[in-house]
Amino acid sequence: MPSTAIDSSLFGNAFSSEPMRQVFSDENRIRKYLQFEAALATVQGRLGIIPADAAAEIAANCALDKIDKDELRKDTERIGSPVLGLVQQLAAACRDGLGEYCHWGATTQDVTDTATILQVREALDLVASDLAAISGSLADLARRHRDTPMVGRSYLQHAVPITFGFKVAALLSAIERHRQRQAELSPRVLVGEFAGAVGTLASLPAGGLDTQEALMNALGLGQPDIAWHSHRDRIAEVGCFLGLVTGTLAKLATDVELMMQTEVGEAFEPAAPGRGSSSTMPQKRNPVSCVYILACASVVRQHVAALLEAIVSDHERATGSWQIEWIALPDAFLLTSGALTHARSLAAGLEVDEARMRANLDLTHGLIVSEAVMMGLAPHLGRGHAHDLVQALCAKAIEQRRPLFDILAETPEITRHVDADALGKLCDPTRYLGLSAVMVDRVLAKLR
Repeated sequence: MPSTAIDSSLFGNAFSSEPMRQVFSDENRIRKYLQFEAALATVQGRLGIIPADAAAEIAANCALDKIDKDELRKDTERIGSPVLGLVQQLAAACRDGLGEYCHWGATTQDVTDTATILQVREALDLVASDLAAISGSLADLARRHRDTPMVGRSYLQHAVPITFGFKVAALLSAIERHRQRQAELSPRVLVGEFAGAVGTLASLPAGGLDTQEALMNALGLGQPDIAWHSHRDRIAEVGCFLGLVTGTLAKLATDVELMMQTEVGEAFEPAAPGRGSSSTMPQKRNPVSCVYILACASVVRQHVAALLEAIVSDHERATGSWQIEWIALPDAFLLTSGALTHARSLAAGLEVDEARMRANLDLTHGLIVSEAVMMGLAPHLGRGHAHDLVQALCAKAIEQRRPLFDILAETPEITRHVDADALGKLCDPTRYLGLSAVMVDRVLAKLR
């Protein structure tokens, strides 16, 4: 009976995704254990470390349908790990005692860690696909709104004008950095484990490293230089990567939900019948994807902290910190998949109200261009004096509830240096967009 938000029939697809749940399912984990044992037997048979007929028999029995999952659950509860129970079932399934060569020279953590890395590889492929889709949607938005002026905000207050394309391109640039990070971390992270009890391969004094190399080649993983049983930086790096990805998604969600506010109304989540409805207020259109992204991202960050804690490992086999990964890593991936799914939908279908963006630029009756005015006056008055003068005139405009242009135009200290036409241009927010468009183009030009 499902009991968590991740596997709930009600909330499962809100907080995670079906493909990611399959990656971290019990069935897939057992498949990875069997994949390890089959590959190990096969390469050891080829190297002459175990009899060839034993290798063939073991590999033939490494099938999910030959494992009694209920019995494996009982063994796991009794032993503390699924691997020994699985090896016992696998050995028993082999004919003529050939199963005794199963798991030759390996230890539980070899199987567990390598299975985890195989799952991580599948999970990272899903993440990569989602990031590529989000990147494509953000790139389309950035191109479309390269020159769409809007309010740039600082401390939630109107600051200076930007373009919506600039805002989106900054997010796109972050997503692209995550894609680059993933490409860079994969060779470090996708490394298997086969080193025996404490990592010295003492159980295979002859052929140990040959077995390790052939096994990793068969599994498509990197060969470790030395055992990493109690050095968990690879797993922690994956966790940190997920924390960075979901942090950027949370930034996207935060900005969109703020732009959805009634008082702002500049952008909206994709509409669908009944989506975001209130049970009591018929007019409401609440953010949905945004709130799930923020919830998922927040919990992922807690799992990142747990995975960093799991790095602290005692001696050559940890007492407890290793098991932290069994809890935190799958959940971090599952919650990341939920955030990515919502972000894909959000980026692909974002509704943008350009007219409202333009109207909001005029909301402060010109105050948003005060920096433009200050910089325009600075060559004549000096920057410091221009700042203080414009600040005082802004206060006057606020007090009198008049447009800043009118206040400026009746100030002799200004008009003696700047005529009405030049002053009008300084007070036009669409003329103070800086290098927004250039920066959008720079980001788009560097897309993978």
